[in-house]
Amino acid sequence: MGKKSKHKKHKNSELEAPRSTGTVPSSAVTEKPMKYKEYRRDLKPVHAELVALQEWVKSSGAKVCIVFEGRDTAGKGGVIKAITERVSPRVFRVVALPAPTEREKSQMYIQRYVPHLPAAGEIVIFDRSWYNRAGVERVMGYCTNEQAHEFLQLIPTVERAIVESGVILLKYWLEVSEEQQMLRLQSRIDDPRKIWKLSGLDLKSYSHWYDYSRARDEMFRYTDTGWAPWYVAVNDDKKRGRLNIISHILSQIPYEPLEHPDIKLPHRQRPDGYKTPQQPLHWIPTPY
Repeated sequence: MGKKSKHKKHKNSELEAPRSTGTVPSSAVTEKPMKYKEYRRDLKPVHAELVALQEWVKSSGAKVCIVFEGRDTAGKGGVIKAITERVSPRVFRVVALPAPTEREKSQMYIQRYVPHLPAAGEIVIFDRSWYNRAGVERVMGYCTNEQAHEFLQLIPTVERAIVESGVILLKYWLEVSEEQQMLRLQSRIDDPRKIWKLSGLDLKSYSHWYDYSRARDEMFRYTDTGWAPWYVAVNDDKKRGRLNIISHILSQIPYEPLEHPDIKLPHRQRPDGYKTPQQPLHWIPTPY
C-alpha cells in the first residue's frame, strides 16, 4: 500500500481506562472571517493535492475512512462538499445513512455501518456515523443510557479492528459556538434555499446544548484512542475551517505527489463529407 500510515499505535491495549481529553473550547479567537475570493484562491492548491491523494489511493489500494461528527449546523456538509468538489465520486464515496429500518434496529448496532467501510482504492466519508449512538440518539432519547454506555465501551475495540485491517481511520469533531449555531439555524428559517436543511430534530436539539456538550465530552473520554484519535476543528468561520480540515487530512495520509505526464491532444479526424442534419431539434430557451 505504499508508505506505512503515520498513525502511531496506542501502547496500552487495555480499554477499561478511557482517556480524558479535557475541555474542548466552544470557539477560538481567529482573524476576521475569510473572504470568498481568498478562500477560493487557497482552495485551489488543496484541491490539487486531493486529486494527488485520489490517484495514490487508486494505485496503491489504500483504504481511507473519514468520520465527521458535530452538532447540528456545525458545517459537516460544507466540509464534505469542499472535499469532494473536484474528485471522483467513484473514489471518494459519501455515506449519509437514513434512520434505521425496523430490521436494522434489531441488528447489532454497528452492523449497518460495516458494509460501507472502504475497500481497496476507496475513500469513504461518513456524514455522521456510528457515533450517532453517543450523540443524537442518547440526547434525544432514541437509545437508553445503558445502550450508549455499552457502545462507548465497545467501539474502541471495533475501531482497533478496523485500523488493524489496514484502514486509515480519521475522526473529526466540528466545533461551533452557541452564537454561530443560533445564526445558522435562523438562516435556515429565513432562506428558502436552506429550509430543506431544517428539521424538527434540529429545533429540539437546539434546546439541548449542554446535554450535547456532556455527551460529547464523555464520547471523547472513551473513544479518543491512540489508534483512532479525535481531531477537533473550530468551524465558526466555515471557509477557514474547511481549509484547515482538508490540510489536516492531507497531512495524515502518506500519499505520493501526483506526476504530471506530458499529454498532447491528438489530431481530430476530417469531416469526410459529414453535414449537420436538417432535423429540427428541441433547443431549450436561453433567458440568460
